Formats: sequence, structure tokens, C-alpha cells
Amino acid sequence: MNIPNLITVLRVLLIPIFILLFYLPFTWSYLAASAVFALAAVTDWLDGYLARRLEQSTPFGAFLDPVADKLMVAVALVLLVQEHANIWLTLPAAIIIGREIVISALREWMAELGARAHVAVSSLGKWKTAAQMAALVILLANPPVMTVWVLLGYSLLIVAAALTLWSMCHYLLAAWPHLSTTAEKK
Repeated sequence: MNIPNLITVLRVLLIPIFILLFYLPFTWSYLAASAVFALAAVTDWLDGYLARRLEQSTPFGAFLDPVADKLMVAVALVLLVQEHANIWLTLPAAIIIGREIVISALREWMAELGARAHVAVSSLGKWKTAAQMAALVILLANPPVMTVWVLLGYSLLIVAAALTLWSMCHYLLAAWPHLSTTAEKK
């Protein structure tokens, strides 16, 4: 266990704290939950930076880092969908969570074929993550009342969902030669 891996484990351990803060019946609970989510988002960047900088990349870290990210984002989206209960949040949330399931399955399948590099993370994913994290921090910090901040959060989440679909199409196109040749062999 090294520092980057401990930071990643911390991100997973922050999830129940995040949920608890979100549901506390106090006016400050939205801000507190948002702050914990923002801390988790920063640790996502920090653990990767430290792993590269300190040359402490490990198979455990490579496995747990994307799992921790997806867990935190999925939990935040589910909480927000329940809290806001509208199409402006539910549809982008369904797109983002659905895409993560599809791409995770695609990466696993491509790894079995020895072609995982064809579906590696792209720079488009970085933009999607930035829009998504900003949207979630904003939406978590505010009650579900239409304000300029909530509207900005919805807008960023819709941008993130659009980038999510775009990146999914990019990954599927990159994997298509492997998908179609395997289908022809059956």
C-alpha cells in the first residue's frame, strides 16, 4: 500500500460520509456534501499525479481508481436524481451511468481480446469529467430550487452527458473492427 493507493481508498471511504451529509436535515448539509464530493474529485487528480510523480503505479491502484471514480459519481447522480426528480437531471444521469456500464464492459471485453489499448482513456474523457465534476459540485451545493446556480449545474451536466455520448461513440468506433470480426467468426 502506497500513498496514491491510500488516497484512492480514502475516496471510497468518503462515500458513506458524503451520503450521510447529503441527507442530514440541516441547511448546511448541501454545502457539506458538496465539499466532500469536491474533496473526492481533487483526490482523483491527486492520486494519479502522485502515482506518476513518485513512480508508484500499481495494479491495485489501476483497478481501484476508476472504480472509486465511478462509485462516487454514480452515488452523487442517484442522490441528485432522487432530490431533483426532473428530466433535466434524470436523463443526463441515465446517459452518464449507462455509458459507464457500456464502456466498462467494452474495456473488459477488449482486454480479453488483447486490444484494450483501442479503448484507452482519451482527452475527450478529461473534458467530460471536468464538466461532470463541476456540474455535480454545483448541484450538490444547492437545494433543488431553480436558481442561476442550479440552471448552470443542469447545463454543465447536459454538456457532460453530450460529451459522454460522443466519447462512447468514439470508443465504439475504435472497437468496431474487433466487434464486427468477432461477430463474423461466430
